[in-house]
Amino acid sequence: MFSWEHILTVTISAALVTALVTAARMRPGAWTVPAARALAVVIVVNELSWFAWEWWRGVFNLQNDLPLHLCDVAAFAAAAALWTRRPLLVELTYFWGIAGTANGVLTPDIGDHFPTYQFFQYFIQHAAIPGAALLLVIGFRIYPRPWAAVRVFGMSLGLLVVDAFANLLTNGNYLFLRSVPPGSNVLGLLGPWPWYIAGAAVLAAAIFAVLDLPFRIAGRERARSRISPYPPQA
Repeated sequence: MFSWEHILTVTISAALVTALVTAARMRPGAWTVPAARALAVVIVVNELSWFAWEWWRGVFNLQNDLPLHLCDVAAFAAAAALWTRRPLLVELTYFWGIAGTANGVLTPDIGDHFPTYQFFQYFIQHAAIPGAALLLVIGFRIYPRPWAAVRVFGMSLGLLVVDAFANLLTNGNYLFLRSVPPGSNVLGLLGPWPWYIAGAAVLAAAIFAVLDLPFRIAGRERARSRISPYPPQA
């Protein structure tokens, strides 16, 4: 973390995302459809390549390699959102991508270095998903609907239940429900097991609320602007 390769990768990723989001917002048009779908293809191919890589090396296992981690689920949600622009998929991509996956860019959990395949696969995944979220919400102006944060939080709890059941069947650690990931990360600051799980849920709810707040404020302002300050004429 914060090595030259980490800082350079974050800088390049931020520049690319900023350029794409700005272009989509300032110069919308037919070009955004193939651009969004190309990014969706990149996300899916990058995601599937990991499972192929693990299988080719003979280390694929049910304990670690099922697509049940939040970043894996968010990757497929982001690709579907980019392809279809359905509101629920956009909301999942926005809240999961910004609150969850983006943390992997800032505090990477990876022991490989540039220019290995693992390095590129990790940072493409963890930068492309929040990039897709910003493109959809800021670039394409597909804003989260009322109660979006509550809906996504409820679906997050549903994923937690699925992953807990998967952990029982595989003896895995999906969603890090059995132990925190190695290295420096937020979960390590939230206490021992199982308290860090409750702490993570509270933290996620707070971040979701903060991410949702600008749209709720904007919604109230739009509602006020539609109310005439003048009484109806007799």
